[in-house]
Amino acid sequence: MAGGAFAVDGPVIGLNSKITASVVITCIVAASSGLIFGYDIGISGGVTTMVPFLKKFFPSILRKAAEAKTNIYCVYDSQALTAFTSSLYIAGLAASLVASRLTAALGRRNTMVLGGCTFLAGAAINGGAANIAMLILGRILLGFGVGFTNQATPVYLSEVAPPKWRGAFNTGFQFFIGIGVVAANCINYGTASHSWGWRLSLGLAMAPAVIMTAGALMISDTPSSLVERGKLAQAKQSLLKARGKHADVEAELAELVKCSEVAKAANREPFLTIFERQYRPHLVMAIGIPFFQQVTGINIIAFYAPVLFQSVGFGNDSALIAAIILGLVNLGSILVSTFVVDRYGRRFLFILGGIQMFVCQVAVAGVLAATTGVSGTKHITKGYAILVLVLMCIYAAGFGWSWGPLSWLIPSEIFPMKIRTTGQSISVAVNFGTTFVLSQTFLTMLCHFKYGTFLFYAGWIASMTVFVALFLPETKGIPLDSMFAVWERHWYWGRFVKEQVRSQGNSH
Repeated sequence: MAGGAFAVDGPVIGLNSKITASVVITCIVAASSGLIFGYDIGISGGVTTMVPFLKKFFPSILRKAAEAKTNIYCVYDSQALTAFTSSLYIAGLAASLVASRLTAALGRRNTMVLGGCTFLAGAAINGGAANIAMLILGRILLGFGVGFTNQATPVYLSEVAPPKWRGAFNTGFQFFIGIGVVAANCINYGTASHSWGWRLSLGLAMAPAVIMTAGALMISDTPSSLVERGKLAQAKQSLLKARGKHADVEAELAELVKCSEVAKAANREPFLTIFERQYRPHLVMAIGIPFFQQVTGINIIAFYAPVLFQSVGFGNDSALIAAIILGLVNLGSILVSTFVVDRYGRRFLFILGGIQMFVCQVAVAGVLAATTGVSGTKHITKGYAILVLVLMCIYAAGFGWSWGPLSWLIPSEIFPMKIRTTGQSISVAVNFGTTFVLSQTFLTMLCHFKYGTFLFYAGWIASMTVFVALFLPETKGIPLDSMFAVWERHWYWGRFVKEQVRSQGNSH
């Protein structure tokens, strides 16, 4: 009964599907969409510490920094400065709400191309900005670009990758985000001493946009997306590329067609369908997972790493080097996740990473409280500043093999075909919405909460680790079309799914 009710929900990709060269190349190219998001995360924090940039756009911050007894936590507290960073995320939020329809209508690949082109335009405007209005306009276009690619790419990867290795392939997106962050921090370090360095840093965002857009133009769309849009011949070719030229793909293609027909026959607005009782667990995860990812504080630390390290006693160059080190540690830990996520599962990494991040945030708060004083007017010694960096690196490693890649993976793999793009759209919108609020308030929070800011994030990390332990079932190695069984067996979510199965059975 249960299988009959749900087996038509998604594409069947056999558990024994092999990894072909085509799948590997295609997934690497698709995952490179993460470059633009990562580059932007890394570049904005470094640029906002460059004196020529501040002198041109935010001179009040330089005046505040020159004051003799400035609270170290409050130097960069400027709503105009945070608007420069956070405007991208409110634009990304708006883009993600329309991206589900675009992804369904245009396909996953074409949405990635559109995102790359939009990001390219935003990077060009930012590089040539003459005033704050141009800066914000460029950031908004960057936001639209990131909104489109963050919507389409994780879904693309989950639909193309074999179930047994879906976690590893999907972490590629986060890995490229990490590469983008490190590249941006290195560029900031190289350009910081030049009067035009900020222009080069912002303008070079065009490079990852060109790379990912050109790459996306060379790959085919996912079989699921092509079937969904009635392109059956292309869908068969895409399947043959993914499974190997001599593979028998007829059964898989037939199942994809069946899934698509059932979804269309329902003829329901996806944004209404997703609120049905049987999809309650999916909706909760689509909201909860990206929200929790952001309240770890990782993106805030990534945005403002140079600012943060300057605040706790590093010089400008040292602060940029510290940000590079932090990015490299995060990048290495994502590789760890790639190799273990399909062996040990999602839950194990979520819980382990959560504990690690919690301990580090509490320790950072303790070090800052002991060394800077309650008022924050004492200057931290170099030794303690290095200790803060070490703790931040351990924290970044915990994020890199848990909440970083897995927060993109889980929403992309749990939804049935008919609401998959809608679910991913909600997930990305929550991610951007939370990031916007946090990035807009972080520097003010740092100024008023001081070291307590890190305790604030530690509290959230503790809460989300408990949430995962209680409510997130294990999804490793399960084909997308069989994901219903995961919820059906769960101690809490089973009541929502099983009641729907019974009602469907009675109606027949």
